[in-house]
Amino acid sequence: MSQQHETDYIRLKALIAEMAKECETMIEGSVKSLVDRNSDLAREIIAWDDKVDNLDIEVDALCRKILALYEPKAVDLRFVLTASRIIVDLERIGDYSVDIAKEVLRLNEIPQIKPYIDLPKMGEASAVMLNDAVNAYFNKDTGAAYHVIKRDDIIDGLHSQIIRELLTYIAEDIKKTTGVISLMQITRCIERIADHATNIAELVYFMVEGKIVRHQKLD
Repeated sequence: MSQQHETDYIRLKALIAEMAKECETMIEGSVKSLVDRNSDLAREIIAWDDKVDNLDIEVDALCRKILALYEPKAVDLRFVLTASRIIVDLERIGDYSVDIAKEVLRLNEIPQIKPYIDLPKMGEASAVMLNDAVNAYFNKDTGAAYHVIKRDDIIDGLHSQIIRELLTYIAEDIKKTTGVISLMQITRCIERIADHATNIAELVYFMVEGKIVRHQKLD
């Protein structure tokens, strides 16, 4: 492997790590803006999306360069292909964080409907899933990836529980419908963030073993 070849691989890993960290920060910030009713923070998260989009473009260009110039084989090829897929999930996670922040701005214009207990837990769990999935990618660790995939069931359970609870608020007072719909949207966004973290974990299996496990039940 030439020095430039190695430099490009190191750069690719660094960019993926940076993009993942930015997304994790956006998740945490968007949920914090909800809990604290902090509209300024919500606006920061919305503006933050440009950083993730720019990293997405940069990583995509680097992946294309590596594939064209070095023609990687076997595990190296799967590493680059996986990187090109991971940035799609990371970019969508950034978008969902922005969607949460936009709903927070709407919610902050009306009285708070309920204390936020399970939503912050759900958001924190999703951010941890993302962190663990990306670490599994860097460490080529299918065991860690498996645990991320299994945790998605916990997020799905919280999603269903929160939606059921929110529906009771509409039943009790129809005037709360607008706020409840925004909270449902936020809950859905967090659930989708966890799904994208799961996608990244599933890609680790492809990279390490050359096996596609998406849409399959892992035991």
